[in-house]
Formats: sequence, structure tokens, C-alpha cells
Amino acid sequence: MRCAAILRVIVILLTLITTWYFAEKMYSNRDNMKSLRSIFEKKKAQFSCGNEKPCPDDYFAFKIISGAANVVGPSMCFENSIIMSSIKNNIGRGLNIALINASTGVVIKTSSFDMYSGDVKPLLEFIKPVAEGTLVFVASYDDPGTKLNDEARAVFASFGSSYSKKIGFRDSWLFVGGKGISTKSPFEQHIKNNKETNKYDGWPEVLEMEGCIPKKTN
Repeated sequence: MRCAAILRVIVILLTLITTWYFAEKMYSNRDNMKSLRSIFEKKKAQFSCGNEKPCPDDYFAFKIISGAANVVGPSMCFENSIIMSSIKNNIGRGLNIALINASTGVVIKTSSFDMYSGDVKPLLEFIKPVAEGTLVFVASYDDPGTKLNDEARAVFASFGSSYSKKIGFRDSWLFVGGKGISTKSPFEQHIKNNKETNKYDGWPEVLEMEGCIPKKTN
């Protein structure tokens, strides 16, 4: 009986020791995972505009998001600064445009233009005088195409747009180009308004685009 009691005590002790060992290992692994996760999130947060990848030193980082139907407005981030958004109260339905110096990264000016019920003249007065070496950011909201005439479409095409001549009623459109660009811009997205494929009833889904733009050197 005495030997049996001693054996039971030994088994209990071994069970406790084994349980403690695996519990300690599990918590240690969990702490390591938390540590790795925090390091990853910290590194990710350090990337300009919250982008997935960092940009080289001689590039500008950006992220732009189109409007969601006619409810949530678009946003533009450039070099980790929000330059257009609902919070900044400088966006509107239609076309939202930011002009930025391609050498210094300084925002020249921003504006929005109603392309549904508004006049195209203010838009032309804004984009036609754009100087050489200026980056042009465009984000749609609600309806970018109803009042967009051939002259305005041609100006955007001269900035490197491939889709400006196709933009229609309630399309989603994002574009980053520039005055003096010699090729079509790689930074452009477009979705046609199509009742059979629209995500938001009468509007297509939101577009999001991020990337790195080389700084213009003289």
C-alpha cells in the first residue's frame, strides 16, 4: 500500500511538471508571436500613407481611394499627409483633383468639380493652365462623367490618361498623371457603371490605388 501511495504521488508530480512545461512553452510561443506581430505592424505603420511597401528615397508615396457610391467621399494621401478627404472638407461629388509639384512634392492646389449638374468651364479653367512638371491626382465620387466634354477629356489624356475618353455616368475612376508626361500613366483604374455588376446598386465598387512616383529632377 505504501509503495502504491508513493507511486501515485510520483505520477501526480510528473503530471504537474509536464503540464507546467507545456503551459510555459505555449505562453512563451504566444508572447513571441505577439512580439513578432507588433514588430510587423510597427514596420507596416511606418510606410508612408499606410502602403504595403516602402518607396525609395527618390520617390513620392501616395494612396488614393474613390468615393463609395454617393455616400462616402474619396481620399488622397501623399507623402503620409492626407491632402483631400471628407474630414478635411475639401472634396465633392464629381471629380476631385489635386495638383502637386513633381520636384518638391508641395501641393499646389486642390478642388472638386460637379460633373452631374455643374458646368465644365471651372474644370477647364483649373486643368488647362497646369504647368510643366505638375502631378495631377484625380478621384471620382458619385458621377464623374456626365458633364465631362471632349475638351476636358483630351486634357486628361495629355496628362497620360488611358480612360478619360471613356468615363461615363457614375463610373469609378482613379488617375495619377502629369503635365509633360511622354507615355501613358501606369497609375489609373476605371470601372464602368453596370447594373449587372455594380456593387452598390447604381454604382460600381470603390477603387483603391497606391504606389511610388519618381521625383522630377531638373
